[in-house]
This record gives sequence, structure tokens and C-alpha cells, in this order.
Amino acid sequence: MFRISLDALLVLDAVDRLGSFAAAGGALFKVPSTISYTISKLEQDLGVQIYERQGPKVSLTKVGLELLTEGRYLIRAAEELEQRVKRVASGWEIELSIGMDTMFATRTLAADIQAFCSMAGTRIKLVQESLSGTWEALLEGRVDILIGAAGEGPSGGGYAREVLGMTEFVFCVAPAHPLAAVEKPLGKNDLAPYRAVVVSDSVRRLAPRTVGLLLGQDTLSVPTMRAKLDYQIAGLGFGFLPVPLAQQAIAQGLLMAKEVQEPRPPEPVCLAWRTAEAGEGLKWWIARIKGAPDIVDRLWVDSLNPAYPPSVLGVSG
Repeated sequence: MFRISLDALLVLDAVDRLGSFAAAGGALFKVPSTISYTISKLEQDLGVQIYERQGPKVSLTKVGLELLTEGRYLIRAAEELEQRVKRVASGWEIELSIGMDTMFATRTLAADIQAFCSMAGTRIKLVQESLSGTWEALLEGRVDILIGAAGEGPSGGGYAREVLGMTEFVFCVAPAHPLAAVEKPLGKNDLAPYRAVVVSDSVRRLAPRTVGLLLGQDTLSVPTMRAKLDYQIAGLGFGFLPVPLAQQAIAQGLLMAKEVQEPRPPEPVCLAWRTAEAGEGLKWWIARIKGAPDIVDRLWVDSLNPAYPPSVLGVSG
């Protein structure tokens, strides 16, 4: 059995804040003798001296100050626990995990998170994965909702999906790359001798996803689509890039768009959520994203970065 009770910590806190046993008693609706007894009992139970008594005046000892400081953390934790229990009873989640593909910047959701936190006490956790890793996180319960998930999603149940828009892709190489000089649509024989830059699938259990790779193709695997853009600009390989992400580099002459015999088809950008649990927080986010017709444009605009300096072209071949 614990020797420290929340009631005793509340008394200790009130005495310190209000300056006397009498004032603490008034705030806690207790007579001063009850306040004094609570402190004395706490000292007896712990075997320590919490207050130094000099006539009518009392002051915290070093031990008492430590007990008060740490005790306030417990008081706040208990208050937060009460609020969380009330939120759960009212249908609001304690925590909501939001997943996004790494091709998008999480700052896209800053205004939405601010609006959510201003009216709900639910904690938000942002998680980023790549390719099929986003869908696996949803299926395994590591996230509750996906905002900006690429592709169709795996087969099976447990989640609902809505297409927010489509993303088109363009095949790009740096101007100094050998493929830049080829004046015809690029085929497999043209691509085979060179390195492809690919985004590593963060999937753990599902089959990893690969797009447009040849058998035995030399590859440079990177963790995010932004890193893929960087290395293609540096001339370290070729590959498809989302048009919104590549267009600035193409306009600056840092990348060249090339025709290929087998172009990559557009892919859906999805909103998806777990259907097993439908708390008020999840409902809020579903309605919020569905009610934002420009959400895909926002995802891309907020994910773009400033223009590249010429120094990034120091590597080629």
C-alpha cells in the first residue's frame, strides 16, 4: 500500500500556494486541524520531516520541497487521467495516430492539427512510412488514419479508402547523365546499363513494392522521395518522380524529362482509416480531409522545397 496519497499531496500543494494551513483548509473545505493532521500523518508514514516548525511559522525542509515538486507531477498526471477517462467515455480517443507517405511533408497538416487541438484533448502522433509501409502501418494498427497514402492499398478488410486525387509521374535524369543525350523514347536496353534511384519500401511484413525495375538492375535505395529527387539531380541515377516534386528542378534545368517506352501510370493519393474503431477524433479527421477539395494540392505545395543551388550538380555519371 502506498504511503503517499493524492489527498496528502493536494494538501501539501495548497499550503505552499496559499501560505498557511488555515488558507489551505479554506480552499480545500477542511478545518485547519485536519490540514495539520494530514501533514503530520504523512511525515509519520514516510519517516521524514516535511516542515520545520518555529512557533506558528512553518517552512519546507529539503525533503519537503522535493516531495512537493515531484508530487505536483503526480497531481497533474492524475488530473490528466481524469480528463482522458472522461474523453474516452464521451467517445474521444486518448491518442490518434496519423500516417503519411514520406513523399509528403507533415507540415501540410499544421493548420488542421491546430484546429483539432483547439477543440479536443486527444493527443496526436504523426507517423511517416514509404510505399506499402503506410498501408501496413494501418493494417497493423500502428496508425488510425492515412492522409496521403500512395497506391491502391492491399487487398483484405479492416479499412475504408477514398481517393483524394491522382499523382502523375515523369521520368527524369540529370543533364550530365548519359541517358540525357539519347534522342528517342528510352527502352529497357537503354536503361539496363545504368543505375536506378529507388525509394526503399518501409514495409516490415508485407511484400515490398518495386516500380519499373529491370531484373538485375543496379540500384541506389534511398529512404524518401525527396532523397530520390536529390540523388537524381546529383546525376547518380535515373527514375520516375512525381510531377509536382520534379517540375521545379526541370524548370531550372537541373533535371531533364525523358520519354520512355513504358511510362509509369498515374497513382491515386488516398485517405484511408481503420473501421474497427470509430472515435470522435477519427470522425473529425475524416470529415475534415473529405471537406478539403484542395488537399492533394496542399500536400504537394507544402512538400516542395526552395530552389536548388548549382553546387548540387557536382556529381554525374
